[in-house]
Amino acid sequence: MPRKARRAQLLESALEVFVAQGYHAAAMDDIAVRAGVSKPVLYQHFPGKLDLYLALLDASCDQIIANCRRALDSTTDNKLRVGATMNAFYDYVSADTGAFRLVFESDLTNEPAVREHVERVTSECAAMIAEVIHEDTGLPDEASHLLAVALVGMAQVSARYWLADASTISRNDAAALIAGLAWRGIRGYPRQD
Repeated sequence: MPRKARRAQLLESALEVFVAQGYHAAAMDDIAVRAGVSKPVLYQHFPGKLDLYLALLDASCDQIIANCRRALDSTTDNKLRVGATMNAFYDYVSADTGAFRLVFESDLTNEPAVREHVERVTSECAAMIAEVIHEDTGLPDEASHLLAVALVGMAQVSARYWLADASTISRNDAAALIAGLAWRGIRGYPRQD
């Protein structure tokens, strides 16, 4: 198998094991078995379990940030932007892979490299949203950033709660409900001409 394809296979298998067992309970043996390879093959691609976890975490963080960017770029209508951004978080959390658990529910947040990756999601998504808020309202950068962090937090926490609660509210209705709350708050800031 070509190196790139083997790496993708290993990452997919590792994701399944880490999501099911968490970082601490997962073993490189389990990941190798799931991938159908020997441990030496696994170690040829990833020197250790933390390296493998960080590679998965990096890809997951990149995906959330890219989804947020696409949502913001999808329209210039801010009401629709808020809805699209909430949907991006709800889509990510409700995906079958469970990858969101690596980012938002890691059992390894005391590890500085993991914490740095996780915080990157909030900081980069908030920076993009803050730029829109600043441009549209004329609020100072610091105030725009604080509002943006609050919106990102609202999206992350509500999406995770919705999934964990096994609510009877559909994914679309839940995202729309939170988007409505966010829009009712953020639209109160004057638009700058």
